[in-house]
Amino acid sequence: MKILVTGGAGYIGSTTAKALEEAGHTPVVLDSLLTGPLAFVKDRIFYEGDIADRALVRRIVDEHPDLDATIHMAARIVVPESVEKPYEYYRDNVAKSLELFDELNGLGKNRVLFSSSASIYALKEQFEVSEGDALAPTSPYARTKRMMEEILQDIAVATDLRAIILRYFNPIGSDPDLESGIYAKEPSHVLGQLVMAARGQKDAFTITGTEHPTRDGTGIRDYIHVWDLARAHVRAVERFDDVIAAAGTPSAVINVGTGDGVTVRELVKAFENVFGQEVPLREAPPRPGDAVGAFANVDRSAELLDWRTELSLEDAIASALAWGAKRQEILGYE
Repeated sequence: MKILVTGGAGYIGSTTAKALEEAGHTPVVLDSLLTGPLAFVKDRIFYEGDIADRALVRRIVDEHPDLDATIHMAARIVVPESVEKPYEYYRDNVAKSLELFDELNGLGKNRVLFSSSASIYALKEQFEVSEGDALAPTSPYARTKRMMEEILQDIAVATDLRAIILRYFNPIGSDPDLESGIYAKEPSHVLGQLVMAARGQKDAFTITGTEHPTRDGTGIRDYIHVWDLARAHVRAVERFDDVIAAAGTPSAVINVGTGDGVTVRELVKAFENVFGQEVPLREAPPRPGDAVGAFANVDRSAELLDWRTELSLEDAIASALAWGAKRQEILGYE
């Protein structure tokens, strides 16, 4: 298969492109390089540009008429930044995606696999969330993901476009061969911050939020190895038509996680066990837009995708630490 990957120079996008290649498929990368580094594109088919550039999308399809599906990952993703810059988030994540979907539909490229987020779920007492549970996104970022789900579902009802919506939980770790990983100079997410503290690039790791209604007061998340997440995308594009048929609707929503909830304090403990020494800690209030968290009920991914995670939390931590030591070589900075 030949798959268009928007945002394919990013962290998850580049890892997914590699997983597609390992499964015998050909990724075609479309990325503006707003954040993703060119180094992650490697020697793949690459178009630098905007997802809302209809002429560019037409050219890609004209040059690759055998495209089987689009994995749409291009998006702004930093929750606190979305609180500060809502316009940019709604413009890039919603308005531009609309242009992309409409153009793909007009060109007859009607299989879309969309990157959504578990951050759209409402807080649930037991924290385990299923696809049919209540939604209550708490940040502009999360609201853009919810809006795009609704837009895709409406377009799928009205046209020949079909959509599989993957609600990601919390990707961590790196490509197993250490060819790509977190690229932000100071990652906003928890494991990147832990790696920086462990490597002495920060004086301490800050636990943001210690009075949440969880077993130890810190936020709870479902941390999935990015390589497992990438392979879930491969399975979804390979089984695309079967998934839509089994769902019985023109779009399907699927959680992609491990099915296990881990608090921030538990993550720190696991990290220290892998790292082999303690990490200096401090505590602070939650960041703007932060959610208490959730973990995935994964019955639907097992049923529709015949997919489950294979790698452990410790595997992901070890690969993140290894990438932290390697990325200077690839990106030119620690």
